Amino acid sequence: MIIRKLFKFENAHIVRECSTLRCSRNLHGHSYKVEVLLESNYLDNGQMVYDFGLTKLYIKEMLDSFDHAITLWSEDDKGYIEDMKRHSLRWIELPVSPSAEQFSRVFFIIIDRILRCTVMVNGERDVTLNSVIVHETDTGYAQCFRSDACNRRMGDIELSRIVFSKQIESEWSNSNLWRNLLEERPLLNPKKI
Repeated sequence: MIIRKLFKFENAHIVRECSTLRCSRNLHGHSYKVEVLLESNYLDNGQMVYDFGLTKLYIKEMLDSFDHAITLWSEDDKGYIEDMKRHSLRWIELPVSPSAEQFSRVFFIIIDRILRCTVMVNGERDVTLNSVIVHETDTGYAQCFRSDACNRRMGDIELSRIVFSKQIESEWSNSNLWRNLLEERPLLNPKKI
């Protein structure tokens, strides 16, 4: 069975080297919608694949990191990156260009790590990430499956190369959340939230 949870955030970026000059040479933003599709062949003690309320913990918190932030590509012009970091408290630096396609891959890898690190406490079993859909506009989206997330021909995404600004880290419920995910430390899902 597959369940879906929708998240929303506002984000700015430049997608270098794309065909559209407006996108490749100008800072611009989108109202993103991100669909997270989870699956399992089992139901938990509440007869659910995964309680939607639990997605409001670590998954929502990580996706909210991108809200009202600028996403930068680590291979972009160094002066531009420095200027954006100097003029914005909320920024994320990625090892890939922040296109909808790469956002879907980045989010897949992050959410997959969250699920693998989460200690399930209500009988959840074999809950896996089916796919992530990133809507950049009302008419266009990119959908990432596991085979896409791990496809190095699309660019290598190492979690350790994703950098969040200190402001974003300070807003997390646990300022060590990213470090815990990188080190694959257990994350506890409370039974009651």
